[in-house]
Amino acid sequence: MGTLKKVSILGSTGSIGVNTLKVIERYRNKFQVFGLTAYNNYELLLAQIQQFSPQYVAVNSQGIAYLKQRIVNKKIKVLDIEMEIDPIVTDPAVDTVVIGMKGGAALKPFLKAASVGKTIAPANKEALVIAGHIIMAKAKKHGAKIIPIDSEQSAIFQCLEGQKGNAIKKIYLTASGGPLRCLPKSQFGRLTVEKILAHPRWKMGKKITVDSATLMNKGFELIEAQRLFSVSSEQVEVLIHPEVIIHSMVEFDDGSILAQLGIPDMQLPIQYALTYPNRLKSNLDEINFCDLKQLTFDRPDFKKFPSLELAYHVAQKGGTLPCVLNAADEVAVEAFLSGDLKFVSIYKVVEKVILTHKVRDNPKLEEILAVDQWARDKAKEIIFKMH
Repeated sequence: MGTLKKVSILGSTGSIGVNTLKVIERYRNKFQVFGLTAYNNYELLLAQIQQFSPQYVAVNSQGIAYLKQRIVNKKIKVLDIEMEIDPIVTDPAVDTVVIGMKGGAALKPFLKAASVGKTIAPANKEALVIAGHIIMAKAKKHGAKIIPIDSEQSAIFQCLEGQKGNAIKKIYLTASGGPLRCLPKSQFGRLTVEKILAHPRWKMGKKITVDSATLMNKGFELIEAQRLFSVSSEQVEVLIHPEVIIHSMVEFDDGSILAQLGIPDMQLPIQYALTYPNRLKSNLDEINFCDLKQLTFDRPDFKKFPSLELAYHVAQKGGTLPCVLNAADEVAVEAFLSGDLKFVSIYKVVEKVILTHKVRDNPKLEEILAVDQWARDKAKEIIFKMH
């Protein structure tokens, strides 16, 4: 048996973290959990600690005492996720860092992992949206390898393997269409939080489920693809593909198009990122093409889903605008989830913040963090005035 690949999972109690641990459990002879982080799901984190015995865990300050009282193996170090996450990411023993934590909180550990040349498997869109130009430059400088585990970005990455030097003509970024694809826009005004969170296909966190309904999630993926694959927004076309079998496609200058197909299961792109460049048997379901009968595609309806059109505008302008888009959307979605904002007003708030912002090109990290805070404050101010 060769050396075990050591993996740290940031956000181990979310859907990405749970699926990553399923893959690791399947290949105990190849992987070892080095570090786990969660914010406040202490019970599940404790169960994961007991099963995988990591060297480090990190949790919020209230959870530290809870874990220390209950962890049997006293060699496991318990850290404060707000202050002490670095060893889980930068320790020389760590081979791969899986980023499953949500929101802008992933930015600093992502940058840390890049600065020490780790293999990074991100499912977090926000960090790349906020400061993708800084992350990619740091990864290049320090030899970090970024293998995305978002299914669409993983698909593009896989299509580009072995295509070095061949110019990308277009990326086709596929989308299921979200839970509101078949619902008339005239009914959007009556949508409740419960209705939005009942996604027909995926079980995800609340924030990403709302973004999936507005198609803002696909807008973030557009910006993410720009960063990861060095393409312009004009080179990325979003296609509605309800069957979710083709996870994305790449067209090259000669007109050839490569597509990556698979069942819609996050374990597939996660496993690919962990085992890269090799592929191992997954024991997951396989596609039966005869049962499929057809694969359908459609253009997104920008009038029905204006958030996606707004994201295209932001992707084209660049600079500090993607950071503003992310921050304003986080605040607006949180307001919707807490009952302070109507579903149809999410877009209105984000658009107002975007239109108010004076774009700065090539921002440094300090500028991005300052702009992030400005956009959050502005969004809260707009929501307050709507009452």
